[in-house]
Amino acid sequence: MPNKKRIRYGVVGLGYISQVAVLPAFKNAAANSELTALISTDPAKLRKLGRQYGVKNLYAFQDYEECLKSGEIDAIYIATPNDRHKDLVELAAHYGIHVLCEKPFAVDESSCQTMIEVARSSGIKLMVAYRLHFDAANLKAIDLARKRKLGPLKLFSSVFTMQVRDRGNIRLQSEEAGGGPLFDIGIYCINTARSLFQAEPCEVFAFAGESGDPRFKSTPEMITASMKFPNGELATFTVSFGAADSSAYDLVGTKSRLHVENGYDYAQKTELAVHTDGKTAKTSFKKRDQFAPELVYFSDCIIKNKTPEPSGVEGLADVRIIRAMHQSIQQNVPVYLSPKDEFKKSKWPTMQQRIQRPAIQNVPHMYHAKEPGNP
Repeated sequence: MPNKKRIRYGVVGLGYISQVAVLPAFKNAAANSELTALISTDPAKLRKLGRQYGVKNLYAFQDYEECLKSGEIDAIYIATPNDRHKDLVELAAHYGIHVLCEKPFAVDESSCQTMIEVARSSGIKLMVAYRLHFDAANLKAIDLARKRKLGPLKLFSSVFTMQVRDRGNIRLQSEEAGGGPLFDIGIYCINTARSLFQAEPCEVFAFAGESGDPRFKSTPEMITASMKFPNGELATFTVSFGAADSSAYDLVGTKSRLHVENGYDYAQKTELAVHTDGKTAKTSFKKRDQFAPELVYFSDCIIKNKTPEPSGVEGLADVRIIRAMHQSIQQNVPVYLSPKDEFKKSKWPTMQQRIQRPAIQNVPHMYHAKEPGNP
């Protein structure tokens, strides 16, 4: 890769998250990132968004390979349904195109491992889009935990819920296709707990709750899961597609309790509070663009030949845990996770990764895309 000042990106998949967050984020990442190509199954959407963002290189989904070998892009942002990630990553690696892939990385461990290996053998940079790894509020919580400001850590608890009303929403597809609350929102709770404890769980247990709502024929309505960590810490969370909006977590140590409100949200301000001996210290974080920092960071890794964090291994670690939780639900038993060398992280998110960009103003109307709460 020549020493470039700006990395040229294609975006494949122009659904809700791309339109509301990824495409607008290029304005805040313009110092080293440029949007130069769009790929979609919807020709009308391509034309509309191409005009809106001044992108002339427009490709139908079946012409994805043509885009990769066109010489018009250096990197691809993959924002397609989860079960399509593997083939898209493999083809990008074949043409030497760097990959920033939305989470979950894939729907099974084998696919994750394949993508990691093809990226390594082809020499491309591969990063999974964990936006909270660059967010000040989340990194502050990790920093407090790492420095033992709460005392030795004991437990993590979280609730992340929303209403997904449209029965045709891809979130309500079967788990085999990458749908369901664990893949879509539970991954945030899992990744946050791992980052706070800076360890991998050794045992998980999960069970599903149902109300008989016809929306949830292919996937559980809600899931509660627990994780046990090697030093005895416990993490518990509940996720749901049929409950009022909630996005918060607590971390409890021997001296203090940390609470983060709107901890997983990208469209709200976040509040972090530390409770100690009846006293509370609060910090507020304004609404901000959480997607531009991913682009800025990944482009910097490409330009300076640095290994990204979060890597494909980070994505694999979470998918492994989700699959174990699905197994636990099906068999109604705890599932043990044996320690493996590939999950031994040498680097966790730190405050040095904090990148702040102002909130996106005047978010555009969606075109052939729906947010989760709207039928």
